[in-house]
Amino acid sequence: MRYLSANDYYRKKFGKKMYRVAVSIDVTCPNRDGSKGSGGCIFCSAGGSGEFASDVSLSVSDQIDAAISKVRRKAGADAGYIAYLQSFTNTYCSVEYLDGVLDSISSHPAAEAVIIGTRPDCLPDEMVSMISDYNRRFPVYVELGLQTSNDDTARLINRCCDTYVFGDAVKRLRSEGINVTGHVIFGLPGESFSDMMDSVRYIVDSGFDGIKFTCLYVLKGTKLYDMFLNKEFEVLGMEEYFDIVDKALDIIPEGMVVYRLTGDGPKSILAAPMWTANKRAVINYINRRFG
Repeated sequence: MRYLSANDYYRKKFGKKMYRVAVSIDVTCPNRDGSKGSGGCIFCSAGGSGEFASDVSLSVSDQIDAAISKVRRKAGADAGYIAYLQSFTNTYCSVEYLDGVLDSISSHPAAEAVIIGTRPDCLPDEMVSMISDYNRRFPVYVELGLQTSNDDTARLINRCCDTYVFGDAVKRLRSEGINVTGHVIFGLPGESFSDMMDSVRYIVDSGFDGIKFTCLYVLKGTKLYDMFLNKEFEVLGMEEYFDIVDKALDIIPEGMVVYRLTGDGPKSILAAPMWTANKRAVINYINRRFG
């Protein structure tokens, strides 16, 4: 295989196949609540990028149990589980609140690690210190949604955070031994191939431990959906998208984990590109081309 996949990385670290189980907590984002902006990123639906997440009204422990029950038959008895705080900005809260969440996760008998999806501008030193304390006894991964290193595009998508802040956050997290992954979206409105490769290089040069690639998909009810209906941009075709991924993989150094080659949105609100809805066909294509 041309790259270090999440599956291979997890098997080496945990000795088995690992499954992510979604956990939702009571947080929002600073570009939703008016602190830095409103409406959120233009591609995010009301679920805040966590359309497959759990019910926030349930306890953390109950959410983990419910998520595991859905995949246990597929996963098998020997599988392991990683709690995934994906929806919204999961450090946009008090240190005490997230401390309680992480305590519940680390105390759950089936949870062997946790992934915290967040923004680099929501990681004050005291939050990083608390996360570091957990990381010493329980693997903690932090995911940052860069999406693009082009600040003009970042303003267009309403990220409300300058690119240089990501590099600073990675430096502080990694100085505490915390593993950091960066997200990149290919196909954002107005972006050139060069822009997309620059984003990948930024991830590499900033010292991220891992990377996720995602094709831009359009969800109904979002600002991006309105732009799509107005024909302000075109979505990428499957082969076109994976041609870009192919070039991006040439930039990734040995040892950097490629956690995902693309993502998929919920079919009920997916508007485009529709090839992303055929998950089996996409996986088969990936295996043929990159396996």
